[in-house]
Amino acid sequence: MKSKELRELSVQELRDKEIELARGLFNLRFQMATGQLNTHTSIRKTKKDIARVKTVIKERELENSRSGA
Repeated sequence: MKSKELRELSVQELRDKEIELARGLFNLRFQMATGQLNTHTSIRKTKKDIARVKTVIKERELENSRSGA
């Protein structure tokens, strides 16, 4: 997922996406622990996607606080 795509989403959609990715990461870690995970790069990609979502959310919060103050 690209940050450009994330910036088009609303804050609530971003929070929903973050929850969805966190659940996916949990499932990937569970698969890794049980030996069912074939590609370990999917964990890395999911972590980076979560970081991108959190970054965009934080940017929006800072933007709102600056315009509100």
